[in-house]
Amino acid sequence: MTEFWTTLMWFLSGALVSAIVTFFLTKKHFEKELREHPPIDEKMVRAMFMQMGRKPSEAQIRQVMKSMKK
Repeated sequence: MTEFWTTLMWFLSGALVSAIVTFFLTKKHFEKELREHPPIDEKMVRAMFMQMGRKPSEAQIRQVMKSMKK
């Protein structure tokens, strides 16, 4: 009976360690992706239109944001 509990404790401790390591690795990877590829916002859309030499209307900006969310 003690062999069962010992095995169970080793299994649970291994699962806990794996969960913690996976959490931190995933968090680190997610933060790296956000740094390298930040989500675009309305300011960025406005800046892109201005770089193309156009003054965007609010309707155009909303249309671009809506199409990107799809």
